[in-house]
Amino acid sequence: MSLTAGIVGLPNVGKSTLFNAITKAGAEMANYPFATIDPNVGMVEVPDKRLDRIQELIPAKKVVPTTFEFTDIAGIVKGASKGEGLGNKFLENIRQVDAIVHVVRAFDDDNITHVSGKIDPIDDIETINLELGLSDLDAVNKRLAKVERAAKGSDKEAKAELAVLQKIQPVLEAGGAVRTIDFDEEETKIVKGLFLLTSKPVLYVANIAEDDMADPEDSKYFGVIKDYAAKEGAEAIAVAAEAEEEIAQLDDDEKQDFLEAEGVEEPGLNRLIRASYHLLGLETFFTAGGKETRAWTYRSGTKAPQAAGIIHSDFERGFIRAEVMAFDDLDKLETEAAVKEAGKLRVEGKDYVMEDGDIVEFRFNV
Repeated sequence: MSLTAGIVGLPNVGKSTLFNAITKAGAEMANYPFATIDPNVGMVEVPDKRLDRIQELIPAKKVVPTTFEFTDIAGIVKGASKGEGLGNKFLENIRQVDAIVHVVRAFDDDNITHVSGKIDPIDDIETINLELGLSDLDAVNKRLAKVERAAKGSDKEAKAELAVLQKIQPVLEAGGAVRTIDFDEEETKIVKGLFLLTSKPVLYVANIAEDDMADPEDSKYFGVIKDYAAKEGAEAIAVAAEAEEEIAQLDDDEKQDFLEAEGVEEPGLNRLIRASYHLLGLETFFTAGGKETRAWTYRSGTKAPQAAGIIHSDFERGFIRAEVMAFDDLDKLETEAAVKEAGKLRVEGKDYVMEDGDIVEFRFNV
């Protein structure tokens, strides 16, 4: 499943440091703009305690977590929509991702240059959102000119697209984002085909100081970032990118010691990865026992045969049924036999919509 979350932000806000911590991929870091020019792509494991619990109750020879992609994109500057900085190159890179992880500087450090010379998270956010919005407005205006001509005739598709474009245009002109507009199902299909930057779901990540890790609310910047995100129905989380990069290099024992010393239960990266995963509309089902206990990624709303096809195309082609138990039931009752005795093991057919946490055995015949 090739869905990817793109990490964006102004230069020197900690994007590449965060990317390194997430993927341990060693993206270039430097204290000057455009250290990242071509996007770096890295696979990341999704931390999921349910996988360990399943392995504990239904032992297998190995455990395989699920993964998805992060893409680190060059820093955006004011005027990007008009070609400033790297201009259209990285706007196109953003167009290729499925969701945006917007990193915002939320720490003071005189040794790290800020591209605008001051620490102002809201100004930073609005600088980027403005550039993305201007790029979208330009695309919408060009598309409108073309579609208006086609809609004058009997072209129903053109008329439907015209109505959507006319709904979007005033929002962009007012500095808003397409993702804040309510669309019905048919309109949503049209919007997806426009590939607009501000239509993508966004997660705001406040890059806070290490001193604020134990209680991000102590950060003088995090609260304003959260409030801004809430106004557009988005989520904001806090991560100390530099400390997280250091944590990512430690072995498990050292990592636990570091976290305890900071007064933190788990790495902030775990929260970031899970939040990004859900932002992409992804959920997890499990297969258990035998050669491997494994987590599998699927898109929310996927039916059982298509989920089976994620494992192998033969499973979907010859799908008969899915034998399903919920993770919560196994966790509580502790054995497959107990789940079955309690009537919690279900047999589902082709129309069954998968639920996050399902533990499944697919029956098929080809």
